[in-house]
This record gives sequence, structure tokens and C-alpha cells, in this order.
Amino acid sequence: MQNLKTKPAITTERVSRDRLARFSPIRSLTPETLSRQLDEFQAGNFRRIGPTWEAIERRDDVIRGVASKRKKAVARLNWEVLTVDDSPEAQEQRKALEFFYGQLTATSAVDQNQRGGFALLVEQMMDAVGKKYSMHEIVWEPVQNNRLTATFRFAPLWFFENRVGWLKFLASGNVMEGEDLQEGAWLVTVGEGLMEACSVAYMYKNLPLRDWLIYSERNGMPGVKGVTDALPGTPEWNQAKEAVEEFGSEFHALMNRGTEIEAIDLRGRGDLPYPQLVERMDKAIIALWRGADLSTLSASSGGVGASVQKSETALLEHHDALMVSETLNAQVDRVILRHLFGAEHGKAFVKIKTTSPQDIMQDLKIFRELWEMGAPVPLDHLFDRFGIPIPIEGEKILQKSEGIQE
Repeated sequence: MQNLKTKPAITTERVSRDRLARFSPIRSLTPETLSRQLDEFQAGNFRRIGPTWEAIERRDDVIRGVASKRKKAVARLNWEVLTVDDSPEAQEQRKALEFFYGQLTATSAVDQNQRGGFALLVEQMMDAVGKKYSMHEIVWEPVQNNRLTATFRFAPLWFFENRVGWLKFLASGNVMEGEDLQEGAWLVTVGEGLMEACSVAYMYKNLPLRDWLIYSERNGMPGVKGVTDALPGTPEWNQAKEAVEEFGSEFHALMNRGTEIEAIDLRGRGDLPYPQLVERMDKAIIALWRGADLSTLSASSGGVGASVQKSETALLEHHDALMVSETLNAQVDRVILRHLFGAEHGKAFVKIKTTSPQDIMQDLKIFRELWEMGAPVPLDHLFDRFGIPIPIEGEKILQKSEGIQE
């Protein structure tokens, strides 16, 4: 029987020192520094790119929106525990897993104010879609009657390194080589790592945004030029100077010869390049996280884009649900069943339930045809497939042709 870790390895001191050492990673971010950080990431060093990606995802309006939708799309789905057969052993394992996933706690190692259950765990695991890796420390909690539960503590990317080809935990921010991750003590989710491309798009978007802002500050209001015949220092000169200053412009000038005030237009001619560059990067970010860009495809194909994006979004949701399910099966289910039942090959496993409207209608058609042919259809399977609870004795039910029955 495997010994399970019941005390956290991420200590309060480790978190406190990390908070004291934090800095603003994007305040002075340049293409050169970002390039070096991405190279370090490929070499297995996450110390600098981790905080950079977190700050970008938190502060960029587009990335924050699409990343949140991608994560929550899977977190809101229901889950179930399935068995490979109907044996008593499989049913007992199913009950153990149902208890575990129904009682687990998800939190953050660096912000324990954040607490939730299975949905929060899935949302945190989905962080791997952006940052490639999502790590949880598992603190197990044995319960009576041969049951287990656990607390999953979400840990920052920069608490780990990957220099030799597998993740290691950095117990201190001062060490370069980490400690091996004990099996059953950590949950490691591996995803696409979209933030590598998104951080480049963010950089290419941020540069024209800065130039656009500078242009707007300089040219948003016209300059004012005053011209007078008065000599500098005379009352007439001072009166003209006050008139120019009180006009309200940040840019003004006073000159000799004829008193007049006119606007100076410093705006460039033609369309500015900044909006197109920003829009191009925003569309690239949306396409990476959510599939086809809705506005572009809809405009170019008479509305077909909406259905294309819906299909691609559904595909991503199915893929994400499968990734989460398989990660839990390999790293959590097996540990639980081995510890409680000594089973190397368990007969029960957790699964994120995904159903698209097209799949539901197709299955409903199949069930109806089987019923019309007189083929036996298990009611338990039918109700489970459509997420409908099985009626209990004495409950009002709706029957075909008879209406509501007591």
C-alpha cells in the first residue's frame, strides 16, 4: 500500500519569500527580453516567463476574456464515475471515487482565500492550456470507512523547473535544481502552452498601442499660434500671451507680426497603421484560444463563420475535457484505487461529461428507432445519457398521451 503525503511541501515561508521578491514583469518588457525569457522556458527555466505570462493574462483585456471562457467552459461541465463492468468490485471502486471527487477541496498555495471543489480544480488544471503546465500539490486526507479525500493546492509555474526533461519542485527561490516530484503527491497537467504565441502577439500589439497613445496625446488637441506686432515685454505682448495660454492647448506659440490666433493641425494624412496592427493581434489571440475568429469569418462568408466557430469551440471543449479526464485517471484515480483496494488496474474512473446538441439529437433518434422496433433499451442508460434523474416512487411523472401522473 502506497504511503500518501498528508503534509504540504509548499510552506508558508516559501510563499512569503516569493511575494517579497515579486516585481512588475511587464513594465519594462521589450521584444528582446521576451525573446530571452521564451528561450529560457524552452530550456526548462520558468522563473521569469512564469510571472510574465501571469501578468499578461491578467492585464490584457482580450487574453483575460478568452482564457477565462476557455477554462470555464470545461469547469462548468458535469462529471461522472464509470466502471468497466458490473462486478461488486467495480461498484465499490465507483463509490470510493464518487466520494473522493464529491468531497475534495481545491485551493491556491499562494492565495488560500480561493477555495472550491471539483469545478475549481478543473479550472485550475486548464491553466495548462495557456502555460503548458499546471501543477497541484496533493495533500491527502484519509477518512473512515475506507474512503479518501484530498486538498489540491494550485502552485505557480515558477515554483518548478524542467531542465532534465521532467518537472522538479523548487523548495526555495534561491536554488537552481529542484526536487523530484513524488508519485501521488503532485498532479501535473500538460496542455498546449498558448501563452508562448500569445505573449508574442501581446508584444506586437502593445508596441503600436503605445505609439497610438503617444500620437493621441500629442495630436488629440490642435496647437495654437499667436501672432502680434507688439514687442516682447510690452503690455500688448503680455495680453497676447495670456490670450494664447488661456486657449487651453498644451502646445502654443506667440510670434510677432499682426495679432491673430489659428489652429495648427499636426495630424498625419491617411489612415493610421496602429488600429489595424492591434486588431490583427487581437484576432490572432482569439483564434488561438477559441478557434476560428467569428468576426472575420462571418464577414467573409455571409454568416457561415458563426457555425464554423461554434464547431471549433465544441471541438476544443471536447479535447479539454478529455485532457482533464485522462490526467485525473492516470494521476489520481490509480493512486486512490491502489491505496484503498490494492488494484493496479482499477475498474472505475472519473470522466468529464460532454455532449453537443448534434450528438444529443442523434442519440435521441437512435433510442426512438430502437423503441419503435421493440428493442430493449436500458432505462438507466437512457436517463443517464440525457442527464435526466430517474423518477423515484411517489414522484409526479410525465407519461406519453396520459399527461402528468401521480
